[in-house]
Amino acid sequence: MNLVHICAGVERIGRIVEVEAYLGPHDRAAHSSRGLTPRTRVMFGPPGHAYVYLIYGMHFCMNVVTEAEGSASAVLLRALEPVKNIEASTRGPALLCKAMHVDKRMNGHDLLSDDLYVAEPAMRERFKIVRARRVGVDYAGHWARRLLRFYIKGNPFVSRR
Repeated sequence: MNLVHICAGVERIGRIVEVEAYLGPHDRAAHSSRGLTPRTRVMFGPPGHAYVYLIYGMHFCMNVVTEAEGSASAVLLRALEPVKNIEASTRGPALLCKAMHVDKRMNGHDLLSDDLYVAEPAMRERFKIVRARRVGVDYAGHWARRLLRFYIKGNPFVSRR
């Protein structure tokens, strides 16, 4: 396993250190469980695009669409370890988006583009991944108990232990 970086232009701006997986329409915690809607259209699209949405009427969250078109699976970016040009806290999905100036305009953004993209680092690092329950999905029945949150053990930028 390797860390994944968020990059802008030719610079790494951060390392992704915490995520949550959402496994498509059958996952009751996933937005796609409500079917194809104007809000979830990006989730049902091709992989490698940003699915950005507003929560509580005030905070943005960013996911990366991960599966083939129509599968509607995505990974929520929960925490980022800043590497360069990020000054604010990135511990939590809303703070991460605020620090990176991600808003609704990024919804559908191709994360393989030149301006903001996801990439593997040049060198591998050793670390341990912790599996845990997702945060804030108690309404989702047995899906709330699934260990679909992943973070780097001991990383100080993880939002919750």
